[in-house]
Amino acid sequence: MFLLRELNPAQHLWDVLVNPARKIRIGNKLYFGENEELVAEVIDNTTSRGRTLRFLYDGPYEEFKDLLFSIGETPIPEYMERSAMPEDAERYQNIFANNEGAVVVPAAGLHFSRELIKRMEIKNIDYGFLTLHHGLGAYRDIDVEDLTKHKVDSEQMIITQELCDKVNTAKDNGHKICAVGTSVLRAIETTISTDGHIKPREGWTNKFIFPPYDFTLPDALVTNFHLPFSTLLMVTTAFGGYERIMDVYQTAIKEKYEFGALCAMMLR
Repeated sequence: MFLLRELNPAQHLWDVLVNPARKIRIGNKLYFGENEELVAEVIDNTTSRGRTLRFLYDGPYEEFKDLLFSIGETPIPEYMERSAMPEDAERYQNIFANNEGAVVVPAAGLHFSRELIKRMEIKNIDYGFLTLHHGLGAYRDIDVEDLTKHKVDSEQMIITQELCDKVNTAKDNGHKICAVGTSVLRAIETTISTDGHIKPREGWTNKFIFPPYDFTLPDALVTNFHLPFSTLLMVTTAFGGYERIMDVYQTAIKEKYEFGALCAMMLR
């Protein structure tokens, strides 16, 4: 079972994915832990392989979360072909991660080490953080020819006033703005005002960016290679230009770049 999103902390309600889904029906009780320390009841069906569970736990919320973490494990990608280890809880994570909620690590942020952050500070490169909880929707293939008909799952985002002040001041003073990751780029574009500034926001975004698209604020984008038919590739080509991005991919394939497991899957 893969925990997706906590719906109601007080009632211990969660959206999850289950496998095999055909065996998990509404009303079933699921038992977790070697000694069945935790029990959950299936109360609803959601999307494909999705269920809503209520964990049956009467103790304090903090004890419940501690029990979840002790029984569960870090959901590392299947292509790593190994079991999760305790150190994965820190290693399969951005160094600046702070808020619980994403179902997969934001991949672009994995390129930033503490050493790189320090080198940026030495060069007077300022930076700020926003929160966007990655969902699984971004990794579903686009299966329509008319992109305006593709529906993107909503993702929760938090952009603070502090970040807005920092980014808007930098832009007004002629500095370059670099978005780290397509999710950050999407969040920024979701909150752009008519004056070209970003605004604070705490809520959800289902914005789908695809070519042609005129970006307002960012001057640069750090991103990984992405799978064909993905919304992430659409965002990247909208920002970098279709021909340029495709040239980059062809060069990577020709030179046999070791550029990540997802693209290795694409090339096989």
